Amino acid sequence: MKKVTVSVAAAAIVLSLTACGDTTASRSLSGGAIGAAGGAALGAIGGNAGLGALAGAGAGLIGGYLYDQHQKGNIDF
Repeated sequence: MKKVTVSVAAAAIVLSLTACGDTTASRSLSGGAIGAAGGAALGAIGGNAGLGALAGAGAGLIGGYLYDQHQKGNIDF
């Protein structure tokens, strides 16, 4: 139970920092990197940290790009 609590807390901290930066590239890359770290943490709970990191990186990359486009006024949520 302690491992799950620590992993969930770490994931919450990581996700709160997603998409830091000023340019499209920096927001996308930081989102991907932070997503990979969060995905690895959550994947470790499920028994496959590598798959979690891959899924988290993809989600973070897309999330960072969409956040950038929203900040620029190109898309609305």
